[in-house]
Formats: sequence, structure tokens, C-alpha cells
Amino acid sequence: MFYDQVKIFVKAGDGGSGAIHFRREKYVPRGGPDGGDGGRGGSVYLRASAAVNTLIEYRYHQHFKAGNGQPGRRQRMHGASGEDIELIVPCGTLVRDAETRELLADLVEDGQRVMVARGGRGGLGNVHFATPTNQAPREAQNGEPGEERWLVLELRLIADVGLVGYPNAGKSTLLSVVTAARPKIADYPFTTLTPNLGVVQLGQAGSADLLSFVLADIPGLIEGAAQGAGLGLEFLRHIQRTRLLIHLLDGASENDPWENFLAINRELESYDRRLARRPQIVVLNKMDLPQARDRWPALKRRLEEAGYPAFAISAAAHQGTTELMQAVARRLEEIKREEQQQALAAEPPAQGPVLRPIPEDAFTISKENGVFVVRGKRVERVVSMTRLDSRESMDRLQVTLEKMGVTRALEEAGVHVGDVVRFGKVELLWGE
Repeated sequence: MFYDQVKIFVKAGDGGSGAIHFRREKYVPRGGPDGGDGGRGGSVYLRASAAVNTLIEYRYHQHFKAGNGQPGRRQRMHGASGEDIELIVPCGTLVRDAETRELLADLVEDGQRVMVARGGRGGLGNVHFATPTNQAPREAQNGEPGEERWLVLELRLIADVGLVGYPNAGKSTLLSVVTAARPKIADYPFTTLTPNLGVVQLGQAGSADLLSFVLADIPGLIEGAAQGAGLGLEFLRHIQRTRLLIHLLDGASENDPWENFLAINRELESYDRRLARRPQIVVLNKMDLPQARDRWPALKRRLEEAGYPAFAISAAAHQGTTELMQAVARRLEEIKREEQQQALAAEPPAQGPVLRPIPEDAFTISKENGVFVVRGKRVERVVSMTRLDSRESMDRLQVTLEKMGVTRALEEAGVHVGDVVRFGKVELLWGE
């Protein structure tokens, strides 16, 4: 089964808590604190691999959690770090945040790797809180919670050339003739239900004149696909990476091939205007039939007037397919050279992009259903790592919130003693 879009949940490991411990050694009176730090939580990574070509593995297994860090121990011993997990995805996978739709990564190359959820840092042990006036602190930090999020994985096949056209135009037959791919072929519409890939090779293997490119057969479109007719536009994402399109027309169709050509281009433009402007080679198939041969002269004239290279073939009879693939290879090489020239001719920007990162201390305050909600990276981390059962830790939290300006901002927002204030997942009663 071919799955090209899934939604998964990833949760990085929480950091281990710091330890509260004091030295208990013979001949060492009043030994000081020696509680160690907690270990860092494991992170979640995605890695592209050429060994897989579908996202079916994530169809029924959608939740993934890395290992938690272990708590610190006595004698300043650090807790063990949590185990990272690595999820394998096909090359060509786009990774988006499910909530914001932000593009996190485009994993194109084999072995490319990206972190999608960072493990929480370990909490500090009480050895870090000793001062000349507090030589026996009973205070340590909780581990930082690991990041968690829902992700949308979207597979876009990596192909140089895409085959588009109406159902039964002969796309699968052409793919099977010019490559070693064996797609399903039958005489009824929508035979192809999933995209198929094949490699076209021209020239002698091992020689310098060998040319090859990847050809993708996309399930047939029909007029109205943008509104969900037929297979809709479900698979058009797979030709967004292509450099060139082969637009295959059915010479034996009941409809005028020219009208079919215009209709498919309208659907391409409805999906993505850049696809409609993608270079196309237009091909009339089934030239072994009299009806196609009668239509060819008029169609060729209209296509050439519109500026499209036009070819006539019979995929089933293997007529004209070699010449077509040679023309496709030449045009593909021209496109690659044009892309290189454009990249070289592009002037470097006068200055680099202006980056305006959000300060880590930044926070916002809102009131939702009677609860004051404070959002901010640092303030949420500080509260989550505070031991709520420790008076010393709570006193330190109060001082930290005052220094960050959170206390004053909450008072200006109208908070009163006894109101509920939420920091991330932690709720506190203000002033108690």
C-alpha cells in the first residue's frame, strides 16, 4: 500500500531531576551538599533513507517517545541521559508542524537528518545552590520537560520528469516501455491508483554518453479534479519537484485532444500556478490507430503555434518512444544548464537576511476562562523545573519572576491573590 501523507506525535524525553543529598562520610563533620544533576532527556530525529519509499510504517503507529533522563544521585553523580530515537522516512519527505503548518525540514538526500523534538535538560542538584549563608540547601531542580508536537509528514517523490494526462492516455504503458517499471495496465479508467517511478537509460551502460533520468507516472487527472472529481489532486504533489512534464494525450479519445490538453493545464494551474508554467513536451499517443493519425496534423499545428514541442508515438507498439525519450533527455539537460546559469548570474544580495529572533525572556499574558495564562520559553521552563514542594525553590521562583518582570506584568493584568495562573502545564495559585 502506498501512503504519502501521515500525521504523527513525537515526544522528547524529560530531563532527570536533580538530587538533594548531603555527604555522610566518616571523619567529615557537617558534610556539605553533594546531590548530582539529572540526565538530559532523549531527542527525536527524522532521517531520510533511500531504502524506503512509503510512509506506511506510520499509518498505524503514530506516537513516538524518546527516553527520559535519569535523576541525579549522591556524590555528585549525574543521571544517565535518555535514549534518542530516530524515525526513518523516504527521501523527499516534507516535515511540517501540524498546528502552525510551519515547514521544519525538507529531507531530500539519503542520510539527511533533522531533530524534531529536543530532549529536556536535566535539573541541577543541590550542590549548585550552596552559598556562604545557606551551606545546606534542601533545593534542587526538576528536569525540563521534553518538547512534544504533532507533525505532518508529506512525501513528494523525487523525479526529473513527470507524466500527466487523462486516464487511459497510456502513461503506464509508456512507463513500462521506456523503463523497467511494471505498473498495472488495463483498459478501464483509473487503473493507476498510486504514483509509479522508473529510470530511463539512454546510451551504452558504462560509457560516457550514458544519460539517465527518473520518470514519474502520476494517476490520471480529469476535468474538475480541483473540486474533487476522479482522484482529485491527491497525487499532484509528486510532480512539484520535477523539472519537465510529458503531457500525454489520448489519440483515440472521444473528446478533442486539444480540449483535453487545455483542461488538464487548467487543473494544474488550479493546484499550483508554477506547475502550469513548468516546461512541457506534448505527446499524442496511440498512433497505431487510424483515428489518432487523422488528428495528428491539426493537433501538431496548434501545439507548435502555442510553442510546445510535439511528438506522436504508439507506446503499445513501441513506435517513436526512443526518439521521444532522447528529446526529453536533451530538453532536461538544457533545463539543468539554464538553472546553473541563472544561479551563477543571480547577484548576491546586498546584505544578508534580517533575522529577528524572539528573545528567550519574552512572554505574553492572556486570560482564558478565568485563568491567567503566561506563555514564554524561559518562564515556562523556569516554572516547570521548580520543585513545588520545596519552600526554598518556591522562594527562588518568586525572585526569578520578579526579575523577569512577570510579577509586575501579572499585577498590571489584574491578577489577585488566590487567582489561578498557568505557566505551560503548571498551574499555581497566585500569592499562596
